[in-house]
Amino acid sequence: MTVNQILSTKGKEVYSVLSTNTVYEALTVMSEKNIGAILVIEDTVLKGILSERDYARKIVLKDKSSKDALVKEIMVSEVICIKPSDNLDYCMELMNTKKIRHLPVVENNIVVGIISISDVVKAIIEIQKDTINHLNSYITQ
Repeated sequence: MTVNQILSTKGKEVYSVLSTNTVYEALTVMSEKNIGAILVIEDTVLKGILSERDYARKIVLKDKSSKDALVKEIMVSEVICIKPSDNLDYCMELMNTKKIRHLPVVENNIVVGIISISDVVKAIIEIQKDTINHLNSYITQ
């Protein structure tokens, strides 16, 4: 299964903020959209990603204020991205080795979606269900 197949089921909606937004503003969008990470996009260019983990480690644990801190102060600017044609095994390997939970999907330097570890796990479970059903029908024939 490819990333594009996941996006066709999940949808390609991408939420983003500017690097000059406050962390609080970014967290508000994340809460409203029920997402664990948000992209930082300016003039269609991916500049970074901000996750709940970044907030916890760079704001909460350092006793800073999310209403004062800007997204650019805590975002990850070296974003690991994938292509729509990449397969799930590659995505899982990236997420595992890089210890990340979200992968922006980029095509022709434009963000066309984002997948999370949850999306990958759901897809793998569906593949396994299909395999089990196929094997069951083979055995019972």
